[in-house]
Amino acid sequence: MNNFLLLVMNGLSYGALLFIVSSGFTLIFGLMRIVNMSHGVFYILGAYVSYTVQSRTGSWPFAVLVGTTAVGITALIVYQLINRVNGDLPRTLLTVGIANILADLCLWVWGGLPLTLRPPPELRKPVMAYGFVYPGFRSFVLVMAIVIAVGLWFLLHHTKFGRIVRAGVDNRWMVSALGINIELIFTMTFVLGGLLAGFGGAIGGSYLAFGPGTDFTILTYALVVVIIGGMGSLPGSAVGAIFVGLIDSFGRTYFSELAIFLLSGTLILVLAFRPQGLFGRAQ
Repeated sequence: MNNFLLLVMNGLSYGALLFIVSSGFTLIFGLMRIVNMSHGVFYILGAYVSYTVQSRTGSWPFAVLVGTTAVGITALIVYQLINRVNGDLPRTLLTVGIANILADLCLWVWGGLPLTLRPPPELRKPVMAYGFVYPGFRSFVLVMAIVIAVGLWFLLHHTKFGRIVRAGVDNRWMVSALGINIELIFTMTFVLGGLLAGFGGAIGGSYLAFGPGTDFTILTYALVVVIIGGMGSLPGSAVGAIFVGLIDSFGRTYFSELAIFLLSGTLILVLAFRPQGLFGRAQ
């Protein structure tokens, strides 16, 4: 039973990390119709910058703050570049090129060895309940995902910005016709997605090693989460992240040779019966 609970918690904590990363991705995807292929690089950039800052200062919270902010600024620059190109496909291809450039820059600056941050001892204390012991930092990641989910829900459903974003998901041209500066909304949404990816990289890199190739792995999982959950759906991202996290945890333990197949099979089944995703709306 302890082993089963451990696998469940590992799946939930990994799913929590995927939700943090993919929640910003689904906002960008749902509102702007751009598949931001540089989202995975935002993740490792946040981890690398946080690692460097912690190495220099010794402060993990400050490192996370600087890493997240650096990725937010990078996302702003990337969006300005994307905004100069017309057409969804050319924009997506441009993000592919940006992702390759940033990944090569990270390899040049930080090398090819896997790295990890070191969270403070307070967050590494094991959590114990009814004889079950679980790493404290993974529990912290799970709590942070819940906080972010509640914060995004409040932002989208109880603020003017959220109403504009949800309206933009339905009909961005109508929102623009009403006199709302939709480009500013796009910019803020893109930067918010970058901040979430950078924050996810900082905390994910504190218990999972990161290095060259991590960006592609995270991007692939984020895409699967968004497709399963439904484009532009925050609850869908949460449910999709839980599915992916649990499938990855149990698959790697009991069916290590078929772990990727199980994930792909789940994606195929969802698309076969719900092409728009579990919580998505038919276009």
